[in-house]
Amino acid sequence: MAEIVLDNVAHSYDGGVTYALKKIDMTWQDGKAYALLGPSGCGKTTLLNIMSGIIKPSQGRIYMDGVDITDKPTEDRNIAQVFQFPVLYDSMTVRKNLEFPLKNRKLPADEIHRRVEEIAVLLGLENDLDIRPGKLRSDLQQIVSLGRGLVRSDVAAVLFDEPLTVIDQNFKWTLRNRLKRLHLQTGVTLVYVTHDQTEALTFADDVLLMKDGEVVQTGSAEDLFLAPEHEFAGYFIGSPGMNFLDVDVTQSLVTFQGIELGMASEAGLTGSLRVGVRPEFVLPGGKDGVPMKVQKVENRGGFQLLKLGLGDQIIISKVESDVVVNEGETHNFVFVPERTFLFDDKVKRATVAPAGKRR
Repeated sequence: MAEIVLDNVAHSYDGGVTYALKKIDMTWQDGKAYALLGPSGCGKTTLLNIMSGIIKPSQGRIYMDGVDITDKPTEDRNIAQVFQFPVLYDSMTVRKNLEFPLKNRKLPADEIHRRVEEIAVLLGLENDLDIRPGKLRSDLQQIVSLGRGLVRSDVAAVLFDEPLTVIDQNFKWTLRNRLKRLHLQTGVTLVYVTHDQTEALTFADDVLLMKDGEVVQTGSAEDLFLAPEHEFAGYFIGSPGMNFLDVDVTQSLVTFQGIELGMASEAGLTGSLRVGVRPEFVLPGGKDGVPMKVQKVENRGGFQLLKLGLGDQIIISKVESDVVVNEGETHNFVFVPERTFLFDDKVKRATVAPAGKRR
């Protein structure tokens, strides 16, 4: 286990014309589980490969427990990496594939046997140890590959590059929970790349949300959902994503197409900004609410999605299944104040409360 520090790290594949990874300064704390979350091409894998040593960054330095490892090759970093698709030796059995990283480090035979058995049980491979990987389904091959990354107990960190892509959907939940349990048992630092918000938010202590080569927000699953610092966090996290409205703000009064929405928490704020509010925080009722016409009601089983007309925009509200509203009716809807945000150039600037209830 180790603390890993990225100091002014960035990377360009074209000599500095464009940057696949923009400048990042961050300390990866010993023993925590991190997720790198974002769409394809946002820089997640580039960042992971810089940490493992596959790529040397165009600028910046990398430190592990205070030691500069920027120029060290992968094999000298004591970091295990699991790739998106299986990387195995088909000439060896599953057991020998799992033993291989331990034999390279000349561990005692009894320690190798014990560790392989532990990982095999954790991943459900105990009945496949004497089979060659090529005889297994592709998802089981990837689980063996996961095992090779996890079998060493002395690694500073384990890096996962979308490791569950080929895993059966029904087994993903189980495997995520087993990885989480392993992390709690061993305390090893885990870094997990994914474009799947469910994987990231259920697995990690901290999530790094990435877009266009930069980290737009870092925090817990709760932070990203309840307190997005950037419009992209509102858009990318949650289902459905955040509602956005282009608004005018004059001396803190927020209006949309002449409709008063409330007061900004920043006194005297003026300009053209954007209001963002998640569907979960657009609720019916209250004299301070904004009248909206119910355009459509979609029953999703455990909840309902309401499509509401506000000016020429559609607002989505996510309410309990027992809320009674009918299409064509007009009701007052409240934007929950502490969860309604004003964004300026995509960055959170203030919150919005009903007029007369400035926060």
